[in-house]
Amino acid sequence: MNLIKKVSIILLSLVVFNANAALEIVITEGVDSARPVAIVPFKWLGAGPVPHNITQVVAADLRRSGRFSPVAVFSMPQTPSASGEINYDQWAEQGVEAILVGTIKPYPGNRFVVGFELVDVLRGQLSQGKQKMLKDGHLVSSTSHLLDSRETVITIKEFRQYGHRISDIVYEKLTGERGAFRTRIAYVLVNRDREYTHRLMVADYDGFNETEILRSKEPLMSPSWSPDGTKLAYASFENKRQQIFIQDIYTQKRTNVSNFPGINSAPRWSHDGKKLALVLSKDGNPDVYVLTLATKQLKRITRNRAIDTEPSWGSDDKSLIFTSERGGKPQIYRVNLVTGRINRLTFDGEMNLGGSLTPNNEQLVLVNRSRGKYHIGKQNIKTGTLQVLTKTRLDESPSIAPNGSMVIYGTMHRGEQVLGLVSIDGRFKARLPVKDGEVRAPAWSPYIY
Repeated sequence: MNLIKKVSIILLSLVVFNANAALEIVITEGVDSARPVAIVPFKWLGAGPVPHNITQVVAADLRRSGRFSPVAVFSMPQTPSASGEINYDQWAEQGVEAILVGTIKPYPGNRFVVGFELVDVLRGQLSQGKQKMLKDGHLVSSTSHLLDSRETVITIKEFRQYGHRISDIVYEKLTGERGAFRTRIAYVLVNRDREYTHRLMVADYDGFNETEILRSKEPLMSPSWSPDGTKLAYASFENKRQQIFIQDIYTQKRTNVSNFPGINSAPRWSHDGKKLALVLSKDGNPDVYVLTLATKQLKRITRNRAIDTEPSWGSDDKSLIFTSERGGKPQIYRVNLVTGRINRLTFDGEMNLGGSLTPNNEQLVLVNRSRGKYHIGKQNIKTGTLQVLTKTRLDESPSIAPNGSMVIYGTMHRGEQVLGLVSIDGRFKARLPVKDGEVRAPAWSPYIY
């Protein structure tokens, strides 16, 4: 099997989203190592049923991050709605590190006020009964145990997104890293029974709010997000030939940016949004090129008789990572765009493909083949140490969350192609089973808000 066929397999990983419901998460590993937190159901202060279970969104987000293990509601010793109602000793006995409490109340104009407090249990326990401190000669209430406290007016349609916003806040306060729960995923949805067999879709990272961007009777491949999260570059076989388009996901306006004879594939945006890395065969073998979007200037980056493909950018946009079989079997290389110098990065296993750098530029996430099995792995850029993150036998097409905490990838489970999640340290793993149809080439968005 040649590299193009191999790369096609890697690029076309499958993930399925349900248009009306969230992805089903099946946690397979890592629960015991996650930090216990409590997401207490927010108290509804209005009449009738609660308008939205916002805490369910927050708990699911934190669980999927791999860093936290939210306590089940039935295991909670109490259900307070404000920090002043918390019995910290009871929560400390359960090993809970932090508690999120809050309220929802009606607001004029069919809107709602959502208020919440994020509380550090240890600090709260130490200060319980000693909630006064001296400030400017006066005794005032201590707030050292409050990690965050906010109140926001939202509409009924904004509950889910605001839940993700709360998740981002909790994640950042407890880890010191930015949360990525308001990100989105682009993917190609394939259904052979429809007239338009391929559809380019965008959804929230958890599968909600699925939107069709484009439909086609021919294959669509390799969606890539612009750094501002407003556009997608992708490869299309419309008109029976491969081309690369850029499409605005809000206005639907699209532009053909590469229509050369032969292969036009694997577009990847630079971090400054000014360039695309892509693979073209117009000059012979598939090579990596860089297209400057404003001027349409095209620069050839690699020149080799072997196949060079799957480009991705270094965090400073001064280098490219790419897959090449110039050494015999596919391995990952880096080219300095200033000097043109090329270095081989991977050596472990039978082959390595589909490399992307984490946002901090310290780890290379890739597909490693060893003993005939394909696994998601990461390699330390400085030391070259490779860590295999997954245990399944056919893992493909990794895409990294913008905060570098999680990797989404395609895999097989009981003969079905499903989506997997793995934390960047490999401790937490989850599986998102197929519900209906096929979804290919998932791409995690940048920060959108």
